[in-house]
Amino acid sequence: MTAVDTSILDNPAFAALNGPHSGFAERVGAAVRYPTDVSPFTAIPSDPTADDWADLATLVGPGGVVAFGSPSGITPPTGWSVVFEGAGAQYVGDRVEAVRDERSVVLTGADVPEILDLIDRTEPGPFLARTVQLGTYLGIRQHGALVAMAGERLRLPGWTEISAVCTDPAARGQGLASALVRHVAANIVATGSTPFLHVAADNPARRLYEDLGFTLRAEVVFTALTAPSP
Repeated sequence: MTAVDTSILDNPAFAALNGPHSGFAERVGAAVRYPTDVSPFTAIPSDPTADDWADLATLVGPGGVVAFGSPSGITPPTGWSVVFEGAGAQYVGDRVEAVRDERSVVLTGADVPEILDLIDRTEPGPFLARTVQLGTYLGIRQHGALVAMAGERLRLPGWTEISAVCTDPAARGQGLASALVRHVAANIVATGSTPFLHVAADNPARRLYEDLGFTLRAEVVFTALTAPSP
């Protein structure tokens, strides 16, 4: 069996914004980002030049905040300030049992207020007003209320990221997150792509993902920077 090439996952936002998600891209030179109401992720080439950093500063403006996730971390030039740095992990799901769940419903823009309320209560990571446009997001409702969700975020050639996996505290222990992750994975596999995901290094959900068949590819560093001000 031919090994799956995962090197593109070293800089997934860059690959997404220069590939399947190019329609979302705001760019100056080689610096790209998602609209600020879609995703906080910004990207530059993996070996950035001084010109790339200058383009990024122009793109986000003085004092603008940029977010990266990288196996090797980001070392910014003088003038940029680190406002957050956290350890994480990147998993690939080429061995996940992808199974659809009949309880899952597709979430749309009309569901965004409920989605944001669930995100606020569970804190799975950044989710903004138009994040739902990045891919298919699925939810499970109980008594009419949205209690669990998961969906597709970064989309790059051959790979699609599973993100926003969360369950209301009152509905935990029912296997809802597992069911949704498998269903999202099934949707991804059906397009000929392979699922992957990111998780905070200290998140107990790592055990869940490993039990589902995800394998650790790399430890990563999540970094937020502030652009230079005059």
